[in-house]
Amino acid sequence: MTETTWDLTPLFPGLESPEFRRAWEGVKGRIGRLKGLLEGEAPLAEVLAALDALQEEATPLWAYLYARFTANTQDEAALAKLSELEMLFLDFQRLRPRLTRYLALQEPEEAGPYRILVVEAKEEALHMMPEGEEVLAAELSLSGRQAWSKLHESLTSQIAARVDGEELPITKVRNLYFHPEEAVRKKAYEAELKAWEAHEVPLAYALNGVKGEASVLHRRRGYKDDLEPSLLRNRIRRKTLLALQEAVREALPLFRRYFHLKAKALGKERLDWWDLFAPIGQGRRWTLEEARRFIREKLTAFVPGAAQVAEAAFAERWMDLLPRKGKVGGAYCMPRGGGKSLILANYEESFESVSTLAHELGHAYHNFALAQAPAALREVPMTLAETASIMNETLVVEAALKEASPEEGLLILDAYLQGAAQVVVDIHSRFLFESWVFQKRKERELSPREFKELMLKAQEEAYGEALATRHPYMWAVKGHYYGADFYNYPYTFGLLFGLAVYEAAKEDPGFAEGYERLLAESGMHFAEELGRRFGFDLESPAFWRKGLKVLADKVEALEERLS
Repeated sequence: MTETTWDLTPLFPGLESPEFRRAWEGVKGRIGRLKGLLEGEAPLAEVLAALDALQEEATPLWAYLYARFTANTQDEAALAKLSELEMLFLDFQRLRPRLTRYLALQEPEEAGPYRILVVEAKEEALHMMPEGEEVLAAELSLSGRQAWSKLHESLTSQIAARVDGEELPITKVRNLYFHPEEAVRKKAYEAELKAWEAHEVPLAYALNGVKGEASVLHRRRGYKDDLEPSLLRNRIRRKTLLALQEAVREALPLFRRYFHLKAKALGKERLDWWDLFAPIGQGRRWTLEEARRFIREKLTAFVPGAAQVAEAAFAERWMDLLPRKGKVGGAYCMPRGGGKSLILANYEESFESVSTLAHELGHAYHNFALAQAPAALREVPMTLAETASIMNETLVVEAALKEASPEEGLLILDAYLQGAAQVVVDIHSRFLFESWVFQKRKERELSPREFKELMLKAQEEAYGEALATRHPYMWAVKGHYYGADFYNYPYTFGLLFGLAVYEAAKEDPGFAEGYERLLAESGMHFAEELGRRFGFDLESPAFWRKGLKVLADKVEALEERLS
């Protein structure tokens, strides 16, 4: 029988335990030691060793506290201690400018495997304002960007809409888009738009505030444009993004073909916005025991290491699997140290939950591989962080499609393409929208009407004639616009990179060994350099077409099933 709650005692017996107190004091001491080394301009090797030691000791603390809180949001003791840990790490954040300048003065060749930290620091140092201004910017962000972001988060969490006389939270209204009846989906769409319209003014001010502050800081730091900091943060070159975008634009007709197929399955000429998530096909129940066996069996045949990590996650209780009151929604995976992870899920007996679980177990395999690298080199940019999860998910979907009944196969295939369409097509519209907002925000603030017009224009470019109706308030719906800038294209990069790696794996019988090495090194190189080490040219659209080929095959398969 599979245990459904995780066991946190291998991390710490409790908040008051001697082990927890020792780790806490250890982290405090590590931060102090790093500060002393930087002040004394210690040798590079000592500073890097101190960074590694801090990361090793802090990881279990973060994991333990975050896990306790997210599994039970009423755990006040864990929440209080998590807040204390965030305050403790403020001391480390204050060292960041000094650490960056220290690393920027070093020679990359002398840093060994840590070379990327020195190279990045040299680039970042070119764009740093004087230290006093950087500190001021960080402090003002609390009442600037972060305050606008909190306004969006707080306001949108309280918005409700009336559907058939019943007042529902906006999250429940949006969940109605998955309803099998079109009348229900359409009512949800109409109610949602009315709700956003009632709050469009404060949300427009928030978006103006966020992008206005970012644009000023980018200019003061000497970046070419508002996109450049995002490229550096995600460790890719502009040429790579342009190649990705070229391949995406080429693939838009493929996705429009998918949308037309789905419309036909729903008995319509064209999809409306409220049809994008409509289910087609019929699934069966998947027990947790079935999911465990299926994932292990299908991964073993292709990536044995991933299967072993998945089985360890079940056997050693790394996972909290079932929904319950007080537990956060969704799913995540985080490292806990020693190559092990913690996974939170809200498993329901559907194939979608099987796929989600396989995805998170892919992240666990990535964390296992990263344990081979020094601790300071385990932070992976968002562009590469989805590689193993996409691989796991794709393997499981491919296997399920071979064994599923016609009705379940249709459901699985459509759900897979539906998710891919969001990551390729909708995210293309989000990238266009954000690019245009930054351009116009340099001149002045934008009105709610202008935000809506830009969003509709972006959706027109991405979806084309495949949609009869669009959603003018997606700029209000998506919290990403109010957090990190250009928190969109890395998702597309991650999906297509993972699928291209999957395509390469099918052609290479000895792939598994190199694959684990790729994951282990994903925090040690810029994306292009990592790709070259494994025979991939990320600056060529041809590489991205490999990932899109997997999706093209799925559209072909859907057409066959529907014919």
